[in-house]
Amino acid sequence: MVSSVEESGTMVPRTFSSPAHGVRAIERKSMAEASGTESAGRVADVLLLFADGPQSLGVTEVARRLELSKAVVHRILTTLVDRQLLATDPDTRGYRLGPSAAALGARALRESRIRVAAMPVLRELGRLTGETATVSARMADGRVYLDQVESTQEIKMTVEIGRRYPLHAGSSSNCILAFLPDQERKRVLEAEFTALTDRTIIDPEQLRERLEHIRANGYATSDSERQLGAGAVAAPVFGVDGSVVGSISVCGPALRVDEPARRAYVPLVRSAADRISRELGWHGGLPG
Repeated sequence: MVSSVEESGTMVPRTFSSPAHGVRAIERKSMAEASGTESAGRVADVLLLFADGPQSLGVTEVARRLELSKAVVHRILTTLVDRQLLATDPDTRGYRLGPSAAALGARALRESRIRVAAMPVLRELGRLTGETATVSARMADGRVYLDQVESTQEIKMTVEIGRRYPLHAGSSSNCILAFLPDQERKRVLEAEFTALTDRTIIDPEQLRERLEHIRANGYATSDSERQLGAGAVAAPVFGVDGSVVGSISVCGPALRVDEPARRAYVPLVRSAADRISRELGWHGGLPG
């Protein structure tokens, strides 16, 4: 719409935006914001693949896993390399995590409240049991080892820090799964389970029974369910509001951490987890 106004004796045209023009501008802005959010999500999804899979991934593999075009994936990978979040791998011609990702991970570990609270307790737990003591944190669709106090024995178990593990396999994972909100736990139980070993529980009903035991007793034991030849005892760790934020465990060779040893370690691991939970602000005991 155009009108005119007199300025110093001269008629000057003035343009007014119509309501429809304003609506279209808002729609364009909303579409741009939505597109930006989707793009950011794709970048995050690509980066998170490197937390789970092999050390090196190529364009084709990333595109297949995320169901994206190779052109889109290539642009994302190039951007991440430019920021040193990824680096090219000359041996595989793929990509691996870069120095900026390592710096972010190191800072996240240093500032992790659960890790800071757990480490003194884990040192004592390792001394009492003679086995490796670990702390894990809950994360989207899984959990991740934050740190460990390795056994001083010549034959021992160690864990991979920073790798995401599923919640259906192993005592540390099951302790987190057992205390998730109902809807989150239901979503995990309705998914298809992958057997990590021939002892991994992949039957949903059998897993539900185990989770009920964990909720009632506050601990889990396992024998070669996530890693062959490993025995473990784990207990959940709770935040200030009683939500599960992670778990701790004692693990070692299954021939040494056998059923009698696991029974003996249960009160030690439960007590250690309770101390860490209290340090994080929880009043102690099991929620609900």
